[in-house]
Parts: sequence; C-alpha cells; structure tokens
Amino acid sequence: MTSVQTTGSGKGRRDPKPLMSTAVINPVMSDTVDDVDFPYEDDASQQQKVEALEERLEILERQNDEMRDKLLDANAENNKYQQKLERLTHENKKLKQSPLFVATVQELTDEGVIIKQHGNNQEALTEVTDEMREELGPDARVAVNNSLSIVKQLDSETDVRARVMQVDQSPEVSYADIGGIDEQMEEVRETVEMPIESPEMFDEVGIEPPSGVLLYGPPGTGKTMLAKAVANQTDATFIKMAGSELVHKFIGEGAKLVRDLFELARQQEPAVVFIDEIDAIASKRTESKTSGDAEVQRTMMQLLAEMDGFEDRGQISIIAATNRFDMLDRAILRPGRFDRLIEVPKPDFEGREMIFEIHTRGMNVADEVDFAELADLAAGASGADIKAVCTEAGMYAIRDDRLEVTTEDFEGAWRKIQQTDDEEAEISKTFA
Repeated sequence: MTSVQTTGSGKGRRDPKPLMSTAVINPVMSDTVDDVDFPYEDDASQQQKVEALEERLEILERQNDEMRDKLLDANAENNKYQQKLERLTHENKKLKQSPLFVATVQELTDEGVIIKQHGNNQEALTEVTDEMREELGPDARVAVNNSLSIVKQLDSETDVRARVMQVDQSPEVSYADIGGIDEQMEEVRETVEMPIESPEMFDEVGIEPPSGVLLYGPPGTGKTMLAKAVANQTDATFIKMAGSELVHKFIGEGAKLVRDLFELARQQEPAVVFIDEIDAIASKRTESKTSGDAEVQRTMMQLLAEMDGFEDRGQISIIAATNRFDMLDRAILRPGRFDRLIEVPKPDFEGREMIFEIHTRGMNVADEVDFAELADLAAGASGADIKAVCTEAGMYAIRDDRLEVTTEDFEGAWRKIQQTDDEEAEISKTFA
C-alpha cells in the first residue's frame, strides 16, 4: 500500500485516500496536502481512523447545512432589502415628477374635452383617448399635467369631503342611557325612526312623514345624546356635522359642502343628517355687508334649498340641535323644514333621580346612598352636571383610597360643581 510522509511533530505515514477526501471537503483550509490536520493519532488503528474521519465528516456536514441555512436567510433578507430599495426608488422617482393639477370636465365635444382648472378657473380644450372618453362625463374631476392633458380621473369630490362626516361605527349610546326626557325621546323616535322602519304606515294613513326635528334647550340636557341614540338604534346611514364646519372662507365653498352632504345622503338613503349647533349657520339674517356674514347667509340659503327645495329629498331625515333657539332665522323654523320643534329642558326631580341611577350603574355605591336625596340636592342641575357630579364623587373615593362611593362624596362633588359654575358666571360678568 502506497504511503505519504507528512511533516510536523507526532505525524506518521498517512493513507492517501482519506487525505484526498479531506482536502476535497475543505480545500480552502490549506494549500497542500502536507498541511492537513487529521482527527486521529498516528498510532491509531485503521478502524479508529475510519471512525474519526466519519465523525469529522458528520461535523462538516452539519456545518455545511448550517451555512446553507444562513445563506438562504441572507438571500431572503437581501431580497427584502432589494424590494424596499425598488419601492423607495419608485417613490423617489414619483416625488421628482411634476405635480398634477385638478380640473373639472365642462363639456365633451367632437374636437376634445373642455376642462376648467381649479383655482384660476381657466378653461382649456384637450384631447383624450377613446377609452378615457367613455369614462368621463360633465362635472367629472380629473388630474391634468403642465400641458393640460388629462392623466387620470379622480374620485367624486363628494366622496372626498363629505364621507369623513359619515358615521361608520354606531355610538355606544342607547335610549336606556338617557333619562328625564321620555316625552321628547318618543317624539324623536316618531319623527326619525318610524318613517325609516315603517314607511308603509304613513302611506296607508295618507300623510307624508315629518321631514325634520329641531332639538333646542339649555346646554347639557341630552340633545346630542338623543341623536347618538338614534344613530345606534337605526340601520340608516348617519351623517353628522357641526354648524361651524359648514362655514368656509371662500365664496361658495360652504354651499357646495352642504350640497355634497345631501348628495351623499341621497346616495346612501335611508339616511339621517344630524347638524349640531345649527345656530352657527342659521342665525337671523341682518343687513351686515361684511363678506363673512354674506358667506354664512349663502350657506344657510343652500341648506334651506336642500331641506325643502325643488327636488324631492327622499328618505332623508334631519335632526338639528341648538342652545340658542332665539338666534335662529324664521325661515328655517317653518313647517316643511323642521316639522317638529322639540324643547329639551333641564330634568325635573324624577328625571334627576333617573339620571343619577343611570350614571352610577357601573359605580360601587354605598348602600346608604339615596338617589332621591341626591336629586333633591342637585336642584336645577342638567344631565351633564349630574354626570360630572358622579365622576367627581368617584374621584373623591379614589383620593381617599376607598373602593366605595358614599353620600358625602356626592355632596362634596355637587358643591364643587356649583362653585365652578359660580366662578364661570363671575368671569363672564367681568368680561361682559
């Protein structure tokens, strides 16, 4: 059997077959066969040498598998970063592009499409492809480039501006959470819910359902909570807005938003439109010549036209709320716009007792607490005041490191709420 002499202390003659095998497995570790370090002693038997080499081979195979897994992980990570690089490169390219301008299609002619650019109201005639011409129509919103060529069609402006006011998730307020205004609650349900849930009843009787309800009264009496309960109870589309949201700086913007809101309601009918603090846009008209007052009046006139105008309003009910009934214009109060004017007063004794019971449902109240006494104590309080008293009473218990709310906590909370109201009234008199 041919042998090969190796160098180094303690090394003897080696079998050429395992030498070649080891050199092939890891050729990078050494340049010559003489530098290979075998995993056995020189005086080991042939069987020991084979076992040592097999053990070394298993180790190398495990290392090879580990390196292969690491290589696969590295390739996956590299692909991820490569995709991120391509996305960032694409976004960077888009950011470097010239911005597009918004325009409205005025008319489609044989020569092309007449568009009006927003902002400067300049009209232009441009050409479009046959495919895009089929998708376009008058009043369509489009994006144009510097040469006023139509690049793409945009969504309807109604979707952009008015859909943010659409309630997608019902409020967690039910009629059981409202106390002291049972009569007003029943009138609201008759005016708003019945026309939506049972329209055939009105057809059989031969009358048109009420078109709207106006809730008015002092602050904190439950007007907005009534609207939330309606949104929770009915399956109709609920659109909410504040009167101040309809006031805009530029001429025609507020009126256009009102038109868009009612257009959205028509698309989603049956629908309920809730306008909170309606006195912001429906106050009495005066002879003021300022541009701001004139724009508010234009917005109100658009609202009047949508509420009782030439077009049929369909299954759209309107709920409005205000604290300043005396400020409203007579035109918005007439039948046909608001068929029911419902006053929501401060609760009486029984109402206050019921509101205390409602707001203490989840509280750990002591057995000695008498809600009738608390209702008598909080004479003249609104529903919001009573809720504040319950919250403050709970804070007193937490402050004293107690888990139970006592009568003294409620009494102290009521005194604090009264003191706060007196201080606010004094500040109002000072700056009046």
